[in-house]
Amino acid sequence: MAVYDLEEQEQLDELKTWWKQYGNLVTNILVVIAVVLAGWQGWNWWQRNQASQASAIYVAAQQAAGRGDAKKVRELAGELIDKYSSTTYAGLAALLSAKVQAELGDAKNAKPQLIWAAEKGSEDLRDLARLRLAALLLDEAAYDEALKQLAAEPLLPFAPRFNDLKGDILAAQGKKAEALAAYEAALAKLDELKKGGSETEGRGYRDALKAKRDAMGGAK
Repeated sequence: MAVYDLEEQEQLDELKTWWKQYGNLVTNILVVIAVVLAGWQGWNWWQRNQASQASAIYVAAQQAAGRGDAKKVRELAGELIDKYSSTTYAGLAALLSAKVQAELGDAKNAKPQLIWAAEKGSEDLRDLARLRLAALLLDEAAYDEALKQLAAEPLLPFAPRFNDLKGDILAAQGKKAEALAAYEAALAKLDELKKGGSETEGRGYRDALKAKRDAMGGAK
């Protein structure tokens, strides 16, 4: 029993020596871990809270759009952009507001929100915003500015529409050969999507593209 007590005492002495040497380091590491975990939990809570508040504002914007209250939609979209720009709802609201303004013929207020969504929104929303902004600029005959919005390669699901609109802009400029190439590219992107099993456009859209291509002197 005395031998056991002696061995136990030796282990305790070794533990005390080890703790004396490394105890502060271990304590500091545990404190850092605790701080990191608390920060991570706090960050997650903050993100959830932001998303919840942004969601409520976006729902209000949708309701205002349903009532045709363009001013209210614009104000709510502005609030989301100002206070909750890191959430997806800000980009969605910007697109919603721009759509409402454009439908009322108010391109002046539609364009700034499309520009914001094109530059600051999530990646998929940026492509949609660029597409809508280019269409708005085409209506204003601002052809060069419209083409700039379509210059960067979009995500594949948007590629047919990007090339289609590019063809429309080039056709409006009288550049038939370039427009033809754009329509051909749009059809090629549709084929690429179909092969990948992710084509979402209907048969009518493909036929419309072919008609545009043929009008530019393409294959009959």
